[in-house]
Amino acid sequence: MLKFLAVAAAVFAAAPAVAQVAFWEHEWPNTDFDKTSVDFSEIMSGGPPKDGIPALASVEFKPVSENDIPLREPVIALEIAGEVPRAYPLRYLTWHEIANDVVGDVPVAVTFCPLCNSGIVFDRRLNGEVLDFGVSGKLRNSDMIMYDRQTESWWQQFTGEAIVGSQLGNNLTKIVSWTESLGEFIQRNPDGLIMAEPTGYRRRYGQNPYSGYDSAARPFLYNGDPPPHGIPPLARVVRIGNKAWPLERLRQEEVIEEAGYRIVWRAGMASALDGRVIATSRDIGSIRVYDAAGNNVEHEVVFAFAFNAFAPNGEWMLE
Repeated sequence: MLKFLAVAAAVFAAAPAVAQVAFWEHEWPNTDFDKTSVDFSEIMSGGPPKDGIPALASVEFKPVSENDIPLREPVIALEIAGEVPRAYPLRYLTWHEIANDVVGDVPVAVTFCPLCNSGIVFDRRLNGEVLDFGVSGKLRNSDMIMYDRQTESWWQQFTGEAIVGSQLGNNLTKIVSWTESLGEFIQRNPDGLIMAEPTGYRRRYGQNPYSGYDSAARPFLYNGDPPPHGIPPLARVVRIGNKAWPLERLRQEEVIEEAGYRIVWRAGMASALDGRVIATSRDIGSIRVYDAAGNNVEHEVVFAFAFNAFAPNGEWMLE
C-alpha cells in the first residue's frame, strides 16, 4: 500500500502551492481556502482522494465476552465516567483512520494516523454544533488532515486544530484515552464493549497495510527536520504536552516518575505497524500515564519525527 501511495502522491508533492490550491478548489468547492494558518506548500496529497480512506460515520459494538480478536492486538481504550468502557481495535482504525461515535451524550471522533502512530480521541462538539469528520487524503508533516462535513474545513489530526477553512483557529477538545492490548482492556473491563467489525467494506482487517513501516529509515512524505539527539525518526515516544519520553527508555525502566507524572510500561501489546499480521507482530508494550493523584493523563505514543515537527521546541526526556 505504501508503494501505491508514494506513486499516487508523487505528482502532487512537487506541485507549486498555487497550482495545488487551484486543483483542490475543484475537489473542495465548499472549503474557504482564503483562510489558512499554514503554508499550502506544507500540504501534500497522501495518494487517496477525499474519502478514499473511508471514515466510519457510526460504530457498532459487542460485549467483550463475544470477542474473537487476538488479545495481543492494540486497541484505543475510552473510559468516560458513567459510561461502559469501549475498545476500538487498530485492526479497524488502520483502514478507516476515523470512527465517529457517540458515548452516552458525548459525540467523539476516535482517530488513528498510521503514518505518525498517533491515536487521539476528540470531542466533536464545537460552538454548539456537532461535527462529523472524514479523511481528506491530505498530509502535513506526514500527519492526516481530517475535514468536517459541515464546513469542509481542514483539521490537523495531531493537534486538533483547524488549519484551513471557515473553522480556522478553532481547536477540538481532546478526551483522555490510551492504547493498550485488548487483553489488558478486557482484564480491567470484563463487562466492557468492543467495536464490532465494520460492514460494507472489503478490507483485510487484522492485516497491516503498512508492513514494516515502524522500522523504516524515513517517514512517508516527510521533508521536515529529523529528531534531535540521534533519535531515529520512527522511534516511538510518549508525548505528554510539550515533553517526550523515548519508549525505549520506558521499556528499560518500566516505571518513570518525572515532571509530576507516573509513566508505566507493560509488555504484551503487538505493534500495529510491524509485520503483515498484527497479532503476530513484535511486542512493543503499552503505556499508561497518571498524575500525582492517580488520575489518567492525556497523552499519545507517537513517532519521534511527528513530535519534533509539531513541537519543535519540545523537551526531550532522555534521562
